[in-house]
Amino acid sequence: MFTGIIQTIGQVTDKKEKSGDLSFKIKTNFSQPEQIKLGDSIAMDGVCLTVTAKADDEVNVDVSVETVNKTTVNQWQTGTALNLEPAMTLQDQLGGHIVSGHVDAVGQCISREPSARSEIFEFEIPHDLMKFVVVKGSITINGVSLTVNTVEDNRLSVNLVPHTMQHTNLGGLTAGDAVNIEIDTIARYVEKMLQPHLLNKTA
Repeated sequence: MFTGIIQTIGQVTDKKEKSGDLSFKIKTNFSQPEQIKLGDSIAMDGVCLTVTAKADDEVNVDVSVETVNKTTVNQWQTGTALNLEPAMTLQDQLGGHIVSGHVDAVGQCISREPSARSEIFEFEIPHDLMKFVVVKGSITINGVSLTVNTVEDNRLSVNLVPHTMQHTNLGGLTAGDAVNIEIDTIARYVEKMLQPHLLNKTA
């Protein structure tokens, strides 16, 4: 599990096709890379990946076809900047919200506009996910835990403060860029628990 609080921005240093899926080498830029071990989970742009090899502050990860098809991973190239967060421990503060690292869909940055020292970013996501998105609720975009400002049709907006833009790759987004979206896990469970009652009500 993760919190959506990004610890560092890493870079892709190598990308290889491997028996039908992909393998990457990532320079992590963690302040204490020695704490990362083989088999550890790291959220990379919101995608939970397992460390398969490690040398200094570089790690290798394998990516399955399923993940390639449902995330932005296929767009990663050498030099691509990635938001990185190691899996949380029981001692960590839950500074963001509960994030699984299982991306629900790829969304798109529609626009960004200045708002005092911050910026308002608008994103478009698949319509079937909008039932899980509420104003002042949580959403994960490229692994970053964010608070939803507005919701309309299949679009939502978030406010990014200067710190978030400087310490994540969201500050480099432009209109048309694809992003990884993970909706609030709690919202998904609530919907499943309520579904039988809603079906009985309409029967």
